[in-house]
Amino acid sequence: MSDEVISNEEIDALIAQGGAAEGQASDEKTPGGEKHASAASDAQPEITVASDPDKVVRAMEFSPVSGSTTSAIRGGMELIMDVSLQVTVELGRTQLKVRDVLALGPGAVVELDRHAGEPVDVVVNNKTIARGEVVVIDDNFGVRLTEIVDKEHRDVRAKAA
Repeated sequence: MSDEVISNEEIDALIAQGGAAEGQASDEKTPGGEKHASAASDAQPEITVASDPDKVVRAMEFSPVSGSTTSAIRGGMELIMDVSLQVTVELGRTQLKVRDVLALGPGAVVELDRHAGEPVDVVVNNKTIARGEVVVIDDNFGVRLTEIVDKEHRDVRAKAA
């Protein structure tokens, strides 16, 4: 085998010859002078890499996406339906110094960055996905969703945090 380097034009010509000769058996010479045998079963043109004669480059073929693939994706969703997510309802935020946190005790009041009556954030895995209002149901707190946060605002909120 020769150490001759193959140019891009020669590679393109080989690929074109391989596509034109598909389905036929042929005995062609490569740019390096070697004979290259291609059979009807070998539909992919082969190009030998000049730096390593044992390596061969072949064009990839992908099968078309079928309707069964989309049903497989839907079936795959069933696999993650039982995955647990961390859901947090954020009433507000503040920053405190260590001495202020150590001074906290029963009856202490921590001022937050939100006013009473403002919507709370519903955060799933550290991303705000919705806003809502706090409600009390049978002596338990809950959140009534009032707004779903679109992706654009969700990313801005996550970067600000």
